[in-house]
Amino acid sequence: MDFTQEYKQKLVTADEAVKTVRSGDWVDYGWCTNTAESLDKALAKRTDELTDVNVRGGILFKLPAIFEREDAGEHFTWNSWHMSGVERHLINRGCAYYAPIRYSELPRYYRDSATPSRVAMFQVAPMDAHGYFNFGPSASHLGAMCERAEVIIVEVNENMPRCLGGTECGIHISDVTYIVEGENPPIGELGAGGPATDVDKTVAKLIVDEIPNGACLQLGIGGMPNAVGSLIAESDLKDLGVHTEMYVDAFVDIAKAGKINGSKKQIDRFRQTYAFGAGTKKMYDYMDDNPELMSAPVDYTNDIRSISAIDNFISINNAVDLDLFGQVNAETAGIKHISGAGGQLDFVLGAYLSNGGKSFICCSSTFKTKDGQLKSRILPTLNPGSVVTDTRANIHYLVTEYGKVNLKGLSTWQKAEAIISVAHPDFRDELIKEAEKMHIWRRSNK
Repeated sequence: MDFTQEYKQKLVTADEAVKTVRSGDWVDYGWCTNTAESLDKALAKRTDELTDVNVRGGILFKLPAIFEREDAGEHFTWNSWHMSGVERHLINRGCAYYAPIRYSELPRYYRDSATPSRVAMFQVAPMDAHGYFNFGPSASHLGAMCERAEVIIVEVNENMPRCLGGTECGIHISDVTYIVEGENPPIGELGAGGPATDVDKTVAKLIVDEIPNGACLQLGIGGMPNAVGSLIAESDLKDLGVHTEMYVDAFVDIAKAGKINGSKKQIDRFRQTYAFGAGTKKMYDYMDDNPELMSAPVDYTNDIRSISAIDNFISINNAVDLDLFGQVNAETAGIKHISGAGGQLDFVLGAYLSNGGKSFICCSSTFKTKDGQLKSRILPTLNPGSVVTDTRANIHYLVTEYGKVNLKGLSTWQKAEAIISVAHPDFRDELIKEAEKMHIWRRSNK
């Protein structure tokens, strides 16, 4: 049987495909850009027939159709590996919950889990001549997910970029249960936010000054990493490499500026390696059929052994807030959920183990509340309910607009002094008083 015949045999409508979903099932919607679209709409039509359907996914660009009804939570529950604003809204409605896990552990979790998803449905690129459906920018954990799923439904989207890689970047038609030809919507876009602020630019310059020629980059999402990318693109740096969890627009700008060639990488030389990508159409067009890029599963990209094998690894990530002990929170505001653990800790650890490597946690020293109050992101202790993403033993460099400090190996009083030195001046005296109360301030300190 040739693949064309097999394709025809497995081709069904979205309505037919979702009939396989049963009450009580665990259903996987894929990840980020792969999130089901036509299949989601079809499943929403079955809402009244179904109860207790647990849906897995993460980084939603828009509200799934299954949650458009006010009573959706009586039928479906969203279980997220990493939150977007859409998912935070669903938390407030009582329809969604975060599943805390290091992102790098997802493939093993799917392979070993006592409750794998019975049905996996997600968007893919059109089948190639060899019978493979490419996962697009999200190799991530999808290969492992498909290994345990009883039913695999692929939703073909002609707009999905075909992202080349090494392993686990697609699925063969022989492993697919049903094929649905979707409505070909544009791939969901995730912008980098507004233009870089003066604070972003100041922090970016402090970090870029620490990057040598030949360094390998990992950037998180957000204004500050984006500002770092812009500065790198305009710099005299050369021979840079990329090995990252998330591929973002900034890498395209750096590459097109001629700064990236990967020639100094100890593994995957000349390739920009990533687990998933989310950005603008500019980025998706750049990723499509680009042999310079390498789409790979997250247990490879985020493995501390992979990261540490690359010399001069530079990891740059954000924080919500941190305390005087050096505990970094990048996930919540108290008990209010914002994001997720992702791979930040993997890169903080791996970069420090790299020969010449450095990891940077960057944030503005302050933020303003809705009523205009200025608040410090540097706290005596984290707020009740706040999550520790990076422990006090792991943080390397901390950077705010008031400077950068290397916190590795410092005793508690040294660490408190260093952290306070990059806090907003308006809050330093109060932080010193709190440090004294906690016995992490030496009276000789100025």
